[in-house]
Amino acid sequence: MSQPISTAQPLSRNEMAAMVAADIPTGAYVNLGIGQPTNVSNYLAAEQRVTLHTENGMLGMGPEAHGEQIDPDLINAGKIPVTELPGASYFHHADSFAMMRGGHLDVCVLGAFQVSAEGDLANWHTGAPEAIPAVGGAMDLAIGAKETWVMMSLCTKEGASKLVRALSYPVTGLRCVSRVYTERAVFEIAAGQVRVRSVHGIELADLRELVPVPLHAQASG
Repeated sequence: MSQPISTAQPLSRNEMAAMVAADIPTGAYVNLGIGQPTNVSNYLAAEQRVTLHTENGMLGMGPEAHGEQIDPDLINAGKIPVTELPGASYFHHADSFAMMRGGHLDVCVLGAFQVSAEGDLANWHTGAPEAIPAVGGAMDLAIGAKETWVMMSLCTKEGASKLVRALSYPVTGLRCVSRVYTERAVFEIAAGQVRVRSVHGIELADLRELVPVPLHAQASG
């Protein structure tokens, strides 16, 4: 086993987005969920030839739009103005969901309230009576994409880990998450084990105290 890659400070949201973007395979078809994942589009390199899909009916989405680039009719699923890349196409909402459900996406990157040690995902409802449920296309993406990655803060505002032994919030998808990016660490989930790929502004021993699941060092090689 080898020790995880370490940095002295926690990752900023932009650094997390850049890390996710760098990990996306060349030529992949990718959906970026609402919230933190949206920022990933700003860090994709042209040579990666990544094609972004948005569930409201666009293939070939570019980075966020700013200033004179903004077209009020050109938005992503989170209602954020975006640009289009050469060859971009538009289609019916039903066709978009057929792409999501049919295994045509290589990667989806979603936000989360919780991820379990088995890779179970909860990201649409906290279960609180006053909370507004917002499932959107998360269930379709989590199960339909070939890989599901999560971007989230490691802890709640109260300091509790969002990486947990078992979900306490309503389930989005079971055993679907293979990687979790947080400001404190990046985790790989496979075969019921959680491996720490990198740590940021925290020692591995302290991370193990904070996260209530067994954490393994990343395998060398």
